[in-house]
Amino acid sequence: MPMKDLPVAMRPREKLLTHGASALADAELLALLLRTGMKGLGVLQLAEKVLTDLGGIGGLLSAQPAQLRRMKGLGPAKQAELLAVMEMARRSLSGGLRTEPVFSSPQLVKDYLQMRLGALPHEVFAVLFLDAQHRLIACEELFRGTLTQTSVYPREVLKRALELNAASLILAHNHPSGLLEPSRADELLTQTLKSSLALVDIRVLDHMVVGRCGAVSFAERGLL
Repeated sequence: MPMKDLPVAMRPREKLLTHGASALADAELLALLLRTGMKGLGVLQLAEKVLTDLGGIGGLLSAQPAQLRRMKGLGPAKQAELLAVMEMARRSLSGGLRTEPVFSSPQLVKDYLQMRLGALPHEVFAVLFLDAQHRLIACEELFRGTLTQTSVYPREVLKRALELNAASLILAHNHPSGLLEPSRADELLTQTLKSSLALVDIRVLDHMVVGRCGAVSFAERGLL
């Protein structure tokens, strides 16, 4: 049903103002951002299609610009608005990690990494560099491509950790396939980095395997 044909009380904007954002379905929230639909497709239907194609709100928040450009009904203005909202969400999560120890909210770390790495079409190895209180100094993508012990160089991780005066760090990489189970190569790489960094008293606190639908922690699995 087109938005104009809905009873006023059921329209997303009125529902939000009356009952709060939590009262809205995912498609209704997105429809408020999109504002207009396209020929033959109302804004609510367009919002539902976008969410279906991207795999829900999680997929939308981690979508890459190229994915949005390929979607019918999302012109430059709508793409820009969505990308701005996604970046604000990332900055909000990052801000929380900078002010509180990461282990005070481990789910926040997973959410942040999922938004940053989860939808990437290529494999990326990233590091969260932490201070002595386990607060975030920086999150940087250091390597790209298929990850092995020979393609991720411990000396580069060590060099950057020393430059940032990091006391500890969290390793992370994504699995574009969506399978979150750590491989034997992932385990060997983790142990290599852990041993190398321990020589200069820098602790590896965790290694996260990230996908579009979640993240797996080595520490929680007892693999560290």
